Amino acid sequence: MDSYVYTPDGIALGQQKALASKLDYFRFSLLLILFIALSLLVCYPLPVYADNLSVNDALNQAMISMNTVMSSTPMITNPDIDFAVMMIPHHQGAVEMAKVELRYGTDSRLRRLAQEIIVTQQSEIALM
Repeated sequence: MDSYVYTPDGIALGQQKALASKLDYFRFSLLLILFIALSLLVCYPLPVYADNLSVNDALNQAMISMNTVMSSTPMITNPDIDFAVMMIPHHQGAVEMAKVELRYGTDSRLRRLAQEIIVTQQSEIALM
């Protein structure tokens, strides 16, 4: 005697659950790939540092660029994908602000921190 419960289409319920699980995994993977590809296509408006920009103007431009990208990035309500897609421009903003510190800053501790921020944030951007 068969212990499987069959649906009207002749597929066992266990098989249906396995197929549904594989389909969910496939959909998630496809969405992840799609959003990674889209995030690579997003044009990040990075600040242009003219020699006549003040420190405040350069920092404000970095913040405006970061906020522009973050506010225009679509959310798909998947916490993993949304987190990664939103953190990329956030980290890029930190890199740009660290570059301002290296260009204008004089405190050796803060300049060293800015260098560390550039290295770590860029590697995290590559990971995301």
